[in-house]
Amino acid sequence: MADRALRGMGLGSKSFEDEEGVEMAERQEIGFDCPNGHHFEITFSVEADLPGVWECPRCGAESRRSDGTEPEKKKQKPQRTHWDMLTERRSIPELEELLAERLDEIRKK
Repeated sequence: MADRALRGMGLGSKSFEDEEGVEMAERQEIGFDCPNGHHFEITFSVEADLPGVWECPRCGAESRRSDGTEPEKKKQKPQRTHWDMLTERRSIPELEELLAERLDEIRKK
């Protein structure tokens, strides 16, 4: 079995392509500051949509951009309760009628 061992090249994906003639995308480095005092930079494409926050690689805290750009505020919908969803499907008179029917059934038992 040792005679059939592969020699000269490791198993796995290795690329033998060179970077000759390859045009790299333009890049920019954006700095981020962690609330715990850590500073780090992330490289992005010039065409990329830049995030306002990034997770700190040291402590995992939410870090904001060093240039002062604030993250976009997401619109938050008010939380819908069970009552809100119920009144979307049925009117108040319908609900009163259903309640009366159920109460009658319970009282008959």
